[in-house]
Amino acid sequence: MQSSHPTSASPTAAAPRRTLRSPNAILRERWRAWWWSRVPPANTLTLTQRNVYILPTGAGWMLALTLFLLLIGSINFQLNLGYLLTFLLVGCVAVSIYVCHSTLRGLHLHLADPAPQFLGSGSPLEITLTSARKQPRYAIGLTVYGSTNWVWADVPAAGSAVVHVTFQPASRGLHTVPTLKAETRYPLGTFRVWTIWRPAAQVLVYPQPEKPAPQLPAGEPRSQGAGSASARGVGEFDGVRAYQRGDPLKLVIWKKAAKSFAAGTDDLVSRDSQQSQQQELWFDLAATGLHEREARISRLTSWVLQADRLGLDYGLRLSGREIPPNSGAAHRHRCLEALALC
Repeated sequence: MQSSHPTSASPTAAAPRRTLRSPNAILRERWRAWWWSRVPPANTLTLTQRNVYILPTGAGWMLALTLFLLLIGSINFQLNLGYLLTFLLVGCVAVSIYVCHSTLRGLHLHLADPAPQFLGSGSPLEITLTSARKQPRYAIGLTVYGSTNWVWADVPAAGSAVVHVTFQPASRGLHTVPTLKAETRYPLGTFRVWTIWRPAAQVLVYPQPEKPAPQLPAGEPRSQGAGSASARGVGEFDGVRAYQRGDPLKLVIWKKAAKSFAAGTDDLVSRDSQQSQQQELWFDLAATGLHEREARISRLTSWVLQADRLGLDYGLRLSGREIPPNSGAAHRHRCLEALALC
């Protein structure tokens, strides 16, 4: 006779596995948190002895070993010239420590507000290095923390230098400027002086436009009264109107402008793009005909750039947001920002 017993999963097997971190990893994480707490975010940084650090390089340690061997040899063989050479080199190294540290100490760093960029193109950061010292500063390098792409510059005496550091955002949206690092090994290369800088600025990354640019979608009928004669001013029935600030120069009718200049007036007229555009141009996700979200946003971005280049009025519809038709640089930025953050 067989008796069946219900099988139950062991408590050990049912319990979720926990990732155990080593004590070294925990210590590194705590040390990193303590380190970042000492570096508050700021777009302007003045380097002092409290935030500038110095350590020997590999060449510096080799030089120290060489000097130690020279000293031991001079003591063993009682070489007066050996003593002279050893202490002369030690004096040069001591002076280089001061020169190397003072190259960064007292330097003023300022980050300009970064301009929006498209995904796929590097986002340049414009950093101004200002020195109030009467002596120039040489061989100052800046890079994104963790990167090996250095940008080097010399700062003139009582002057400033502009450095452009580029980083590559991984996705569209609003990104915090990454941590930066400044370093110098001037004059001998035996010591490395560096500082860590956490800017507080953010950079807006537009979606990457689709290439080649697809054809614009069909327009929608204008709302009642949008294109009627009563909505247009006098002189706009022939397809032209008075020039308004912000109109693209390609819409200016230069033949009529030449006649106005010859008559002694500066009246300019532009083509009435509102009248020539008989339908409203709307861009929305459904009109792209694509299924992947990022591909749809990329196509909308391409349409926005194409319509702006042609001087057309266009609107944008996104999930829970609608931007009415308009044109101009401010409208283009508003649409691209909405696409970047959607």
